[in-house]
Amino acid sequence: MKKLLLSLTLIFTINTSAQYAIISAVDVKDGMEEQYLALEAFFGPIHDLAIEKGMLNSQAVFKVINTSDDGENVADYFIISGFSSKEQLDAYNANSGDTWLSIAKEAHKGSISSRRVQRIMNSIGGESNQRRNYHLVGVDATVWAGGDLKPGDKMNILGTIAKSDDFESYESEVYKPMVEKEILKGNHRWWSLTKIYERTDNAYGDITHMFFNIGVEGKNMMESWEKMQSTFKGQKLIEGLQAASDHQSGGQLELVSIHN
Repeated sequence: MKKLLLSLTLIFTINTSAQYAIISAVDVKDGMEEQYLALEAFFGPIHDLAIEKGMLNSQAVFKVINTSDDGENVADYFIISGFSSKEQLDAYNANSGDTWLSIAKEAHKGSISSRRVQRIMNSIGGESNQRRNYHLVGVDATVWAGGDLKPGDKMNILGTIAKSDDFESYESEVYKPMVEKEILKGNHRWWSLTKIYERTDNAYGDITHMFFNIGVEGKNMMESWEKMQSTFKGQKLIEGLQAASDHQSGGQLELVSIHN
């Protein structure tokens, strides 16, 4: 659990070795949620083995429990896979179906027959209408608070379009410090900003960045926001912050499973 906590924190934290992630938005076919979750359970040991082999650092599945997305093929689940470098991510992405079949057979050896493993692997995709993948690099993040992540924990996700060259600076130098004050008060757990550098053809093409937030149930950050708005300097900073990007669709996610 602590390893996943560290991985999720590092995925979206800029440092001397920037962290990377693939986020996959999954639109599950009507009436096939049970089959989809069974597939994720099947992949659990496979992810564990892939992590052991150094192919990725972590993998987490989140269920969408609330969304403002009103487009087609709205995501029902998000899968976040974490990597320590772009090279590791690219190598992971380049693995063939035969490679994954071999890993799947090794991971389930002694528990599921090779023939059944192959049947399951061949049927992947039948439970979903669409998967949209985004490749992310960390821009900035707050400190982490509130202990380890566990199934049932909530996380908010928000896509946005950068409207100015100083968008990232506004977020890091104006918004992030405000969030960190709320974290110290126990009103928030974590905030992160990531940049999309690559995406599949079916992915939303307008958003440039994604925010991630983990709050504290029953708490909010309105006090700091209202305090900033009460001064002329604060008002101008907020105006600049709001003008720097155009927020798009977002939602609340619930952690279903983790592998690290």
